[in-house]
Amino acid sequence: MVTYDIERYLNIRSAYGASFGPDGERLSFLMDTTGTSQVWTLEGPQEWPEQRTFSDERVTFATWSPERPELIFGMDEGGNERAQLFRLEAETGAIENLTAMPDAKHRWGGFSHDGERFAFASNRREESVFDVYVQGRDETEDARLVHEGDGWLSVSGWCPDDTRLLVSQAYSNFDQDLYVLDLETEELDHLTPHEGDVRYQSANWAPDGEGIYLVTDHGDADTLYLAYLDVETRDLETVTEGEGWNVDGIALDDETGRFVYSQNVEGYTELTVGEFDDADPTEFETFAQPDLPGGVAGGVSFGPDAERFALSTSGDTVNTNVFVVDIGQRRGSDGETESHDVETAEAERWTDAPTAGIPRETFDESELVHVESFDGLEVPGFFSLPDDAETGETPVVVDIHGGPESQRRPSFSSVKQYFLDRGYAYFEPNVRGSAGYGADYAALDDVEKRMDSVADIEACVEWLQDHPAIDPDRIAAKGGSYGGFMVLAALTEYPDLWAAGIDVVGIANFVTFLENTGDWRRELREAEYGSLEDDREFLEEISPTNNIEHIEAPLFVLHGENDPRVPVGEAEQIAEQANEQGVPVRKLIFDDEGHGFSKLENRIEAYSAIADFLDEHV
Repeated sequence: MVTYDIERYLNIRSAYGASFGPDGERLSFLMDTTGTSQVWTLEGPQEWPEQRTFSDERVTFATWSPERPELIFGMDEGGNERAQLFRLEAETGAIENLTAMPDAKHRWGGFSHDGERFAFASNRREESVFDVYVQGRDETEDARLVHEGDGWLSVSGWCPDDTRLLVSQAYSNFDQDLYVLDLETEELDHLTPHEGDVRYQSANWAPDGEGIYLVTDHGDADTLYLAYLDVETRDLETVTEGEGWNVDGIALDDETGRFVYSQNVEGYTELTVGEFDDADPTEFETFAQPDLPGGVAGGVSFGPDAERFALSTSGDTVNTNVFVVDIGQRRGSDGETESHDVETAEAERWTDAPTAGIPRETFDESELVHVESFDGLEVPGFFSLPDDAETGETPVVVDIHGGPESQRRPSFSSVKQYFLDRGYAYFEPNVRGSAGYGADYAALDDVEKRMDSVADIEACVEWLQDHPAIDPDRIAAKGGSYGGFMVLAALTEYPDLWAAGIDVVGIANFVTFLENTGDWRRELREAEYGSLEDDREFLEEISPTNNIEHIEAPLFVLHGENDPRVPVGEAEQIAEQANEQGVPVRKLIFDDEGHGFSKLENRIEAYSAIADFLDEHV
């Protein structure tokens, strides 16, 4: 049997973030062929793509102007997340920095429909809050401040006549508000006054500009459903319910009323493609669901007239690529609606992100399982076994996601496939607090219930120990960001369960983390973890650095020097204190990375070291 080293697996490419050009014939996308995500374009399915940006830094998004052969893309420096906005002239290749304020974050808000202006949110004025700006495409570094914010603001899009912006304010991942900003008067109209936590997400203008389509859990709903909000009356009407699962979001073409919405069913994506009724905004015609490989899809971009759309798709055994779905013409030359064949929706693969010569048939599928936790709660997770798993001899990596309001889904992971190829099993739990299973499930780890999620990890390990293929003495914990905290907490709370732990950009002490995280993030994070003012004693009590005497398993700590979310001091203190306890500790800090590792050479170094560490201790 042929095996491949970690460098080979990390050279498996991903193509995603698609955007149709204004002529509908050219498609841009992001691909990491050079080691970091850059902008590429192509003019037909699986044609030879052209690389358009050549930076050592990652490009975070790219979108075409609706009227001109030009793109705007975002890029930060060294993983610091202070993204700047750049314009790329598609015909000449010329690139211009439109913001050039490297100390500020810039979060994209979209082009106006005529392509003459664009909007964004930025913390230029004060680091802890975001304001709304509008800038002419020819006005380099001359943005107009149209609204001073007092928190985490985002621009959700321009209304169809470009006179207003839809603005969102986030108080936590489970509580948001929506506003309409009049660009002439600069007055802000509050659309969603409410009490308690209510999610208003994925908001899109309706074609007539009189309403908003969004997903929400307004009322007593536990999961997100698709709704229509009348801007004038504030009436909120249900369009379709999630039937026990979240409607994740909706992409809408505001000229035709065509849409794609996605539903998250136990981590798998189910798409609905349709067109809203001109007379009744809550009624729609449904087209056929496209046949796409893999279990997870998203990132929809409509072409002109919404006759087709692009999106990316991924799966356990399917590396991420861009597909284009043809849904046909909407209207004939006489303006009458044409009959649409609802039985077909053809999907065609446009990009060909390579698998580094590793045969796709060697990739392993995961199995969705459910583990009963200490209080009877069913904890879902994805479990993968290597092909040659032997009874009672298989080591396993328990890989814990960050967030905590995130979710592990059956998308492609080159790292997971590498370890499966090396004979490790892989378990990816979605412990209480994870997104995707309703608001009640997500709230089960809030503040004083934080350690219940760590107890879920114990239950998962006990389930693994009982599995006939698993060696109960060779179980390792791995996690990044909040998942890094979960690793450290699991090692200190349940030291007898682990052969090793790997903490990637993780939280070691909640107090020092909240004191030193980016000013713009602190309020959002306190809403989840507890506040320094009210919950300091509890946060100290559960912090791994204050329970370090219990740790026994060898520990590997990895971090980025420029991390604005979880400062590198978290890695420094846990490594130092564990070492003082006599625990075998390895530390690896990258001076040109932030919250994670975006550069290929750093990923190769990091995961080669992780592989060596696990081989030594597991």
